[in-house]
Amino acid sequence: MTTLYHISDLHFGRDRPELIPPLLEELQKADIVSVSGDLTQRARSAQFLAARTFLDGITAPTLVVPGNHDIPLHNPLRRFLTPYRNYKRYITRDMTPEISAPDMTVTGINTVAPWYWQRGSISSSQVSRLCRRIPQMQGLKILVAHHPFDQDDSSDKARMKGATKAMGKLAHAGLDMVLTGHLHRWRSEPFAARHGGRQVIHIHVGTGLSTRLRNEQNDFAIIRTEGDQVEITRMTEDSGKFNPALTRVFRRSERGWQSADQSG
Repeated sequence: MTTLYHISDLHFGRDRPELIPPLLEELQKADIVSVSGDLTQRARSAQFLAARTFLDGITAPTLVVPGNHDIPLHNPLRRFLTPYRNYKRYITRDMTPEISAPDMTVTGINTVAPWYWQRGSISSSQVSRLCRRIPQMQGLKILVAHHPFDQDDSSDKARMKGATKAMGKLAHAGLDMVLTGHLHRWRSEPFAARHGGRQVIHIHVGTGLSTRLRNEQNDFAIIRTEGDQVEITRMTEDSGKFNPALTRVFRRSERGWQSADQSG
């Protein structure tokens, strides 16, 4: 069994410093950690340095992808010409990271679109590369991106460009799970890709550290796999500690992944 911890939207520069020790303490229990973007609030060097210090405190292999807050907002010239300069300097130059374990493979993509800034985008070339790679991945096939491929109507953020078409192709290629952030809201449920109807588990967590809570708690997800079953636990902050808030179980079927409970 591999235990994957998924965190997102740390927003150093708008973070709660008192939550860094308890969050790092929890992350030490992970086999793999994924971070789905928005490590900083305004992509400044000092904020990236704080994020780098935080990441260095994680002992498990850690996969990171950028979010729209990790590129400059108020400097259009830098945003278009060198949007990832600080991200690559302080975090990683690898924009297509991947970590493998015997029972899962976690791969990441960059969905940031400098010309849109907030709204994400996934290109046909990214989809083609993933469709070639997914069948070769071992165990549970997991994709990490900042922007959700699916969201409900309660969110006022624009949907990622190309998401619906991309998800149909990725589901057909055998993708099992998508881990995202961006909305600062919790969600864990399977959804049917519109092209093909195969259910893929979509988990988007809120923010692990930020004060930008959107009426929710600071949280993260723990994903445990065993055979054709996946257990997902939402951990939420209360009085300076992270505790289990709910657990959902999914099982693989002929149509993809189906919820095995009614607790979410």
